[in-house]
Amino acid sequence: MVLTYLGSQFFGSKKAVQGEAVAAAETVADADCCGAHEVCDKETLLSSSDEIIYYQDEELDQYRAISSNEYTPQQIESFREVLYTMRDDEVAGWLRSLQLRNINPPNAIREEALMIVSDVRDIIRGSKQLA
Repeated sequence: MVLTYLGSQFFGSKKAVQGEAVAAAETVADADCCGAHEVCDKETLLSSSDEIIYYQDEELDQYRAISSNEYTPQQIESFREVLYTMRDDEVAGWLRSLQLRNINPPNAIREEALMIVSDVRDIIRGSKQLA
């Protein structure tokens, strides 16, 4: 009986500490989240805002209404340069901005961008560690 009590006190307090660590990590990960929505707008590409935000990419407006598989290698590099000069946590907003501007990113750039968005989401959810 005494061993059961001591064991529950020891392991119970260890679980509480782990729970506190997880809660602290969630607080840090959600520091930019307003908490007003079930799914954070910072995580989703389906934002309710129709505001167009430029990411120092005004030159991409010339590619409006071009199909994603019709770009030349030089045009693809224009998109890649913008993608890799922004912060990873801006990529989802950039994709939304392109969508609102009727710009279809090249297939390769879209795939690279979606991988970055996925990695950011994994980090926010705590399933990956920062490198």
